[in-house]
This record gives sequence, C-alpha cells and structure tokens, in this order.
Amino acid sequence: MNGRRRRALLATVTPILEPGERVEVTCVVNLSTVSARRTAAFGVASAVLNGGAMAVIPVPVPMYLAMTDRRLLVFRADPVFAKPVEHTMTIPRDGLVRSAIRERILNSSFVLSSPHGEAVLKIVFPLIARKERNLVAAALPLAP
Repeated sequence: MNGRRRRALLATVTPILEPGERVEVTCVVNLSTVSARRTAAFGVASAVLNGGAMAVIPVPVPMYLAMTDRRLLVFRADPVFAKPVEHTMTIPRDGLVRSAIRERILNSSFVLSSPHGEAVLKIVFPLIARKERNLVAAALPLAP
C-alpha cells in the first residue's frame, strides 16, 4: 500500500480505535473473488445481448483491511481517490483462526473462521500484498 492510501486509512481508523489499541497491518484486499470462467461468461453474455457494441466485465470492489492488536477493521475503498469510503465490518481477533494460504498466479487467499467453526470471511490478497498477507497470516493461528 502506498503512503497516500496508508495515511488516508490511518486517518479514518484512528478515531475508532480503543484506548491502547494500535494498528499492526494495513493493506488493500478483496473480500470475494470473481472467477475467470464467470468473468468470461459474463463478458460474452453482455456482448451478445447488446449486439457486440460493448462487453461488461465484473470486478470485485477493493477493500482496505486494518489489523490492530485486537480486531480486523474493513473499509470499502474509493478506487479513484485512494481513500476509505465507509466502514464495512469489524471482526474481533479473539479466537479467530484461518485456513491454509491458497496461492494463485495473481493472488492468494485464506478463510477466517470464528471459534464456533463457521466461516466468517474469505480474504483475497493481490500479488503485490504478499508481505502484508504474511503478517496477517502470522498473527492468526492456523485452524486445526
């Protein structure tokens, strides 16, 4: 994450931090994936429906992830102005576990689960965020 995006995220996160809480990692992530097969099918279908004038391709919305020593904070990102738009969710880190890291060519991901065994969130990290992915993965225990 570049300095401008990081400063904008920290300016948004700082007012909602609890006393003594500190930010450990910030990065840009996606919370859902769009498969290549689904992207191609959607593009072909949209081109056929409008007579080949244009094709529409779905793209996941980028999100900002700020991991503190107590919780994970997720914000929807404005892709144009590099700033957080709205606070989407807060997940307490207490008892949170993750799946093994799934590596792909352009990204990697893992699934976070609550102490009760139910899936909470699939986090997809872009290729350039491997350092941040490793920091988040190291902070969360691997599920048994």
